[in-house]
Amino acid sequence: MIITKDNELALVKEILSKLGASDEDCQLVAEATLDADLKGFTSHGLGRFPQYIIGIENGTISLTDNITIEKETPAIALINGNSGFGQAIAYKAMNLAIEKAKELGIGCVGTHNSNHFGVTGFYSDVAIRSGMIGFVIANTDPAIAPIGSSTPIIGTNPIAVGIPSKSYIALDMATSVTARGKILESKRKGEELPPNVALDKDGNMTTDPEAALKGSILPFGGIKGYLIAFLIEILTGPLVGANYGLGVTGTSNPKEDCTKGDLFVAINPSKFVDRDTFEEQVEDFLDEIKTNGGKVICGSLEVQRIADAEANGIKIDSKLYEQLSEICNDLEINLDSYLDEE
Repeated sequence: MIITKDNELALVKEILSKLGASDEDCQLVAEATLDADLKGFTSHGLGRFPQYIIGIENGTISLTDNITIEKETPAIALINGNSGFGQAIAYKAMNLAIEKAKELGIGCVGTHNSNHFGVTGFYSDVAIRSGMIGFVIANTDPAIAPIGSSTPIIGTNPIAVGIPSKSYIALDMATSVTARGKILESKRKGEELPPNVALDKDGNMTTDPEAALKGSILPFGGIKGYLIAFLIEILTGPLVGANYGLGVTGTSNPKEDCTKGDLFVAINPSKFVDRDTFEEQVEDFLDEIKTNGGKVICGSLEVQRIADAEANGIKIDSKLYEQLSEICNDLEINLDSYLDEE
């Protein structure tokens, strides 16, 4: 089955609205879900959406939009999300960082007591649209075993960076070889993992997603990726009043309270250099890459995937269709009216 971007947006909004979410939360969750699917991160789009429904049903996601700013200075803020939608909390946190950066050149906002927020790059894109450099990091349930250990302690801890320019320049990646969401997606589809991605609980290489979820995921780039994930754990745990290491829960199991943390940074280029000159030099750098045979820049793959998804729609596998059907049937929503045959 295929769903168009407009229909995906409408479907998510209708489901959440019938569950009692506010209009603003419906819009933000729908936009973040669609953004993941358009960019090819289907493990964080509609494929992850049933997790949010389980969270709502179990009370780990609150439908009440009542974030609390616990601490604030002209440059920083600390937000308690009060278990609301991760997408809404993250969006507001980045916008607060942007407002501070407009005045001071930089804004930094941490969040805790939030929830899974989709793809990290959705929020660095928010900064780009305001002419800011966006930097976003988060921690997750333990997935990476420290070097020398077989016990997962560190999350897949994503990082996203967005650069405002005439071209789309954005990095969005887990610090593990693959995101846990992709392993969950492989499990749902009944597919094996690529080799050299994960270990089972005994420390042996595995391509079985079920065994990988009980074991650990390898860090990208070996020890370098592990050390980056290690640092992100501190910056999105102790720094922002969130849990860390073995204490992080709720990003993969929606029945558990989500105890992870996030950090959002906005940097105003015009406070450093002339804005036009900055963008011209960024484009000049991209030209150097391309004229010397470079084929890939940060964000180029996402641009291609977005164009393909907009032209051909977004695929929904049979298992996801079953999950969405169950949700829609309970809410008296006609799922098939939103879908097309492949």
